[in-house]
Amino acid sequence: MPEICRFFGIILFLYWKDHNPPHVHFSYGGYTCNISVIDRIVDGKAPAKVVAMVNKWLDLHEGEVLALWEKAQRGEPIGKVEPLK
Repeated sequence: MPEICRFFGIILFLYWKDHNPPHVHFSYGGYTCNISVIDRIVDGKAPAKVVAMVNKWLDLHEGEVLALWEKAQRGEPIGKVEPLK
């Protein structure tokens, strides 16, 4: 499971050949969740502040994340995305 970004203690991952819809997995402390890239539905529990930061990051990088999702679906190597600052 490649790590695509890390900021403020939040670690974001993509799985290779994962199920649709496009989503990212993230962890923060003992919390683990995933969030769909397009409609931002969260599966799991995390503090609201953390979910808000992930949403803000997705607002800035949605196109990049979707491009990485497509690469991951094909089993290709993927890179990193700039963190939230």
